[in-house]
Amino acid sequence: YRDDDDINDVASMAGVNLNEESARIMATNSDLVGTQIQSCKDEPFLAAIPLHKRILETAKKLGITDVPAEVVTFISHATQNRLRTVIEKVTVITQHRMESYKDDEWYEQATDVRSQLKFFEQLERLEKQRKDEQEREILLKAAKSRSRQEDPEQARLKQKAKEMQQQELAQMRQRDANLTALAAIGPRKKRKLDSPGLLAIGGEGLGVSGGGQPGLGTPSSRQYARQKITRVNLRDFIFYMEQERETSRSLLLYRALLK
Repeated sequence: YRDDDDINDVASMAGVNLNEESARIMATNSDLVGTQIQSCKDEPFLAAIPLHKRILETAKKLGITDVPAEVVTFISHATQNRLRTVIEKVTVITQHRMESYKDDEWYEQATDVRSQLKFFEQLERLEKQRKDEQEREILLKAAKSRSRQEDPEQARLKQKAKEMQQQELAQMRQRDANLTALAAIGPRKKRKLDSPGLLAIGGEGLGVSGGGQPGLGTPSSRQYARQKITRVNLRDFIFYMEQERETSRSLLLYRALLK
């Protein structure tokens, strides 16, 4: 202790060296020493003059003739806060909608609507194919019949069978022509997009030799990362309005549901 008789020196009695503590604080917060902090200018979110006119128009209907500037600033900040809250909630709803749980081990798929729709489409395709085959057999039988007394219905069936055979023949010729053209062209070669010295500009690759001049196509070229964009649609807004107490029974929600 500096002086055992000095009972007013509480720091010394507690064993605290003020000089060491001051030096330690100065070394820790050296970047903050000497800086001056002041509040920023309060800038309204909405344009003050049009908002003031709109508030005055509403206030005159209620018998109010004077609206101070502080009220306009307060309403502007309240609008900004409300808009920020709405955007944050709708963004969370959109992110939940875009989440996929297929690869999550804690979830298992119970129903697959897409596979069910594909199954029904395949059934309809098979049913249509079966009906076409039946109609084709009827037309072929009508075309092979050699009865002397033919009625108009028999003649119509023969004409339809003849048209069907011509259409099938044209389809076979077109398919053979396509196969011949593909065989003449040969297998399609894929471009090597991952090779060094290849720069994609406008969707086309430009090759540059490895020992060429620095510039386009060099490994040191700057690569810009694509920013992830969250796209909010009308369905997300409708879901948000259905969950909120203020908008769950509003006219705006009914108008959105009618769109």
